[in-house]
Amino acid sequence: MKALVLAIGAAALSAACATNADDAPPASTADAMSPTSAPGYLRMAASSDMFEIESSRLALQQSQNPAVRQFAQMMINDHTRTTNEATAIARQQGMNPPPPMMAPHHQQMLDELRAAGPANFDSAYKRAQIAAHQEALNLHQGFASGGDNEALRGFAQRTVPAIQMHYQHAQSLPESMAAPAPAPSPSTAGERG
Repeated sequence: MKALVLAIGAAALSAACATNADDAPPASTADAMSPTSAPGYLRMAASSDMFEIESSRLALQQSQNPAVRQFAQMMINDHTRTTNEATAIARQQGMNPPPPMMAPHHQQMLDELRAAGPANFDSAYKRAQIAAHQEALNLHQGFASGGDNEALRGFAQRTVPAIQMHYQHAQSLPESMAAPAPAPSPSTAGERG
């Protein structure tokens, strides 16, 4: 995520240096792309939550592993809550919440997850959750420390511990359904050796 933020920042800086004041984009366009501006933060957080919710709905359909399914339900519940909370704060601050839309990289991650076959789904879901939560952690930590809206900075600070817990939990997810332990054979059951 840091590489993505740096790349976006470098591209914005490059573009700013290459333009003169007459053809520079309006400040609101630039702010909408910055992860430390309220509009940019809200847009990226909404995309992140949307990916978490949609990928986890897919996990409930595809995975047979109870641990994966339990994690997926927790993601749906928690990320629906953070979306609702961020939206309410934005409205209280007089901002229009971003439309529900996934960033291209989140859409690509979801498409790749949809393409994973049943045998590879749990492993692909685990990798996607680890990557998405690392990105979300960087986003919320960054806004909590340097965001331009006090109410949303507070929201980001409150959200970081949950994302850290999700990230750690995602790392411990099983990669596939564990094979059941072999049952003892009838001839050896009860024998002492």
